[in-house]
Amino acid sequence: MSDIPVGRFAPSPSGRMHLGNVLTAMLAWLSVKSRGGRFVLRIEDLDTARCRKEYATQLMDDLNWLGLTWDEGPCAAMPHAPYFQSECTALYEQALAQLSRSQTIYPCFCSRADLHAASAPHRTDGTAIYAGTCRSLTPQQCETYKLQGRQAALRVAVPGRDISFHDTLCGSVQQNLARECGDFIIRRSDGIFAYQLAVVVDDARMGITEVVRGRDLLDSTPRQIFLQQALGFPLPEYIHTPLLVNAQGARLSKRDGALDLGVLRHKFTPCQLIGRLAALVGLLPAPESIDLRTLAANFSWQQIHSADISVPFSWFE
Repeated sequence: MSDIPVGRFAPSPSGRMHLGNVLTAMLAWLSVKSRGGRFVLRIEDLDTARCRKEYATQLMDDLNWLGLTWDEGPCAAMPHAPYFQSECTALYEQALAQLSRSQTIYPCFCSRADLHAASAPHRTDGTAIYAGTCRSLTPQQCETYKLQGRQAALRVAVPGRDISFHDTLCGSVQQNLARECGDFIIRRSDGIFAYQLAVVVDDARMGITEVVRGRDLLDSTPRQIFLQQALGFPLPEYIHTPLLVNAQGARLSKRDGALDLGVLRHKFTPCQLIGRLAALVGLLPAPESIDLRTLAANFSWQQIHSADISVPFSWFE
């Protein structure tokens, strides 16, 4: 792995960036720039039904306005192109073929209703744990489903062992994939590759050494580590950041329109907005106008709050 830290911001262009997206991008940028590293922008537009090119264009304009410029990616140096996941199908096909040689990959014909049936095992958050229903289907049974017009997703059979890793902010994390996750999808029934496989392939080929993202994605990391190990890829450092939440404790989303960049750009300068975010996470004692280079000069993950952060909406009015 490179001695130079390489970080990335990998948003989905499904709408205007909101405050939580900006925070993730800012922390990822500060982390690598504080150590003289490279910052990569990757557009995760696998979900073609929700993602649009115009959203990606707007997203890049917003990042440039904030000063969160990238060293590698669209409109910059492109040694690891493509940087739009929708253009990477051939690369994911290669990884799937390699994975198929070392792991059990099988077609799954389960419908959404099947997966969420009351009899299916569920996690405490309500997420269904796949019970391996289709793992032992015979070729004849598969053919019957196909004749019925049912499209198959592809799942990978997971081992009954723990996957453990250390997260810079969250500490030690351990998950038994068989018990707490189940066999997971690597290609959807519509032929689109799943996030878990795509992100692993792209992080490896782009030489990403650290992954900074919101804590809502912490649970997916053991699946990605399993795939990295199966494909012989190096493991990056993981840093899952606190989420910004509203007064009810729900995390901010693109539906919180009052805190998206379309509104905030009319209210604040980039330095004012960056200063408010820096104060939210613990990099400043109080909001003040500050530029990214000044923040990077004194950046440390030890300063960042570990718990989710309730947004004082008055700061952004």
